[in-house]
Amino acid sequence: MISVKNKINPFIIFSIILIYFELVIKYVMLKKIIDFGFIYLLIFLLPVCLLLTLLTKSFGKKINKVMMYLVIIFLTIFFEVQLIFFKLFSLPFSFSTIGLADQALDFVNIVKDSIVTNIVPFSLLLLPILVLIILNIFKMVNYDKYSKASILSLFLMFITSYLVSFVYLLPDMGHNSSVYKLYFKIDDAGSIIDNFGMINYAKIDIKRQLMGYENEINIENTKAVENTKKKDEVEEIVYKDNVLNLNFEDSSNKDINSLNEYFKNATPSKQNEYTGMFKGKNLIFILAEGYNEVALDKDRTPTLYKMINEGFNFTNFYSPVFLSTTGGEFQATTGLIPTQETLKLWKQKQPKVSFALGNTFSKIGYRAYSFHDWTYTYYKRNITMNTLGFSNYMGIGNGLEKRIRSNWLPSDTDMMNATTPDYLGQDGNFVTYYVTVSGHSPYNGSDNIAKQYLDQIDSSLPSQARYYLASQMELDKALEALINNLKESGELDNTVIAMVGDHYPYTLTIDEMNSMSSYTKDEIVEVNRSNFFLWSSSMEKPITIDKVGSQIDVLPTLLNLFGAEYDSRLIVGKDILSDYPGIAIFSNRSWVSDYGTYFSGGKFILKDGKNLDNQEEYIKEMNNRVANGFSISKMLMNSNYYDVITKE
Repeated sequence: MISVKNKINPFIIFSIILIYFELVIKYVMLKKIIDFGFIYLLIFLLPVCLLLTLLTKSFGKKINKVMMYLVIIFLTIFFEVQLIFFKLFSLPFSFSTIGLADQALDFVNIVKDSIVTNIVPFSLLLLPILVLIILNIFKMVNYDKYSKASILSLFLMFITSYLVSFVYLLPDMGHNSSVYKLYFKIDDAGSIIDNFGMINYAKIDIKRQLMGYENEINIENTKAVENTKKKDEVEEIVYKDNVLNLNFEDSSNKDINSLNEYFKNATPSKQNEYTGMFKGKNLIFILAEGYNEVALDKDRTPTLYKMINEGFNFTNFYSPVFLSTTGGEFQATTGLIPTQETLKLWKQKQPKVSFALGNTFSKIGYRAYSFHDWTYTYYKRNITMNTLGFSNYMGIGNGLEKRIRSNWLPSDTDMMNATTPDYLGQDGNFVTYYVTVSGHSPYNGSDNIAKQYLDQIDSSLPSQARYYLASQMELDKALEALINNLKESGELDNTVIAMVGDHYPYTLTIDEMNSMSSYTKDEIVEVNRSNFFLWSSSMEKPITIDKVGSQIDVLPTLLNLFGAEYDSRLIVGKDILSDYPGIAIFSNRSWVSDYGTYFSGGKFILKDGKNLDNQEEYIKEMNNRVANGFSISKMLMNSNYYDVITKE
């Protein structure tokens, strides 16, 4: 495998190019270059390089040269796609993503903007093909066909290196977070890429899509987390557990049996002083496109400011990005964690999510409505809304286009004004779910909604930041219109409005985000910090909650406030108002708790004023809880568990 007659063997080229690609993408995604995982990367890249060499040394010179170009072009496109996909969604592309959004090409402009914004890493990934062109111009590559004996030897080397690579996974195969389990059983894209590289991540992903894989649920030592409570904390009132009387029967389905065993032994969240506070009231829940706390301003967004500061204000709340709006929607409406595989199962298997707002409130006699002012089939909402209990969902294409201007971008205010007559002025309670769109990227001159408010934005801010803030002013106007309509109908005092952002505006750079922020945010955790508010004009005083929470906690928090019956063990998220330890979980398995911030890879930063008796044990158990949350969410969708356990 060395150069012959001063010409370079393809093996050398593939080895250098693949390592280069892997290091660039690893730095972009994980802000790492060379660490312990680099050893596994080299081990698992060896058979790939041997296979590609075999592919480009088994034919005549011309064909071998063409094969070399095709392989390098394919690899370039693959890594470029991964780069842009990650910059757009904070996740690497998985083949399970295909089909999640039928109209993905609607956002070609967003992709173009992302390429321009990330032109440096995008250009770096183009260098290998340029280098190959130069090498070929100077005829420096050896494209001679191998002899049959050499081809056989190369093939045997490929098989041997492939099999031997797995030997390196065996030493710690019994550990919960071992590289062995990561390769075969754990759905953690970031850690797989960190240890094995992007090429092997793609190989693992394809294998799992074709053959599936078993998830594991690990036993949790809740005492390690519960012991972090204040030593002198005395509970004066004994509150009931939020549980149902369920029969965890044995099943022939492995996932169902695993879930049964876990839930039987899981610690439920308890009811609390806020349980049933809004019982009997109407609920309007808004998933706000691109909303983030940086948009909040007393003058620009007075309605938002009023609602956050006069209602429930959760000051340590996060809206983690999991594959754009569909991930945010899944978190907020199901209380589960949305990997790409889990989202695919949700859309394909269409399980009924028993405790989702539409289903839960319908059981207690509420009329359920849902609206979205963009294509009603986008992210397959025409299917998933039924699983959430919103069978009369309306968007652009199945009725709403007859009521509002439906070309890009529609007005959220128009949607509010056009739809409130559907549920106001009728007998009985209602629950209404809105998904807004006016705050969507790209944030530039093509956004006619934002242009209406642009002159009210500080001209010293970066251009995209200005357009973003302007777009969120439309959301504020929509909320104002909603409140006015409720007031006119006489339903204002009897209605609770809840709102959470689907994700931060991820097409903006971290510098653009920080230009609008009151403090410096990092790209992994703090960029996701946002607002979740619950507001009712009937509240006597504002309530501030400092406990950490995230989108997966929205559903159980609402169910508890409205006094709905549900089983807290069967939802990964927990009522933020309960005494259950708070945590916000991110797509790369980093997390924030009330005690500190953990960055995937091992770094933990203890919060000021906090102490942990056994920090190592605490981190281990919180990581265990996070890993279980990912596994449970997928298994619930895959096994249709809610239907089975609740006998619906």
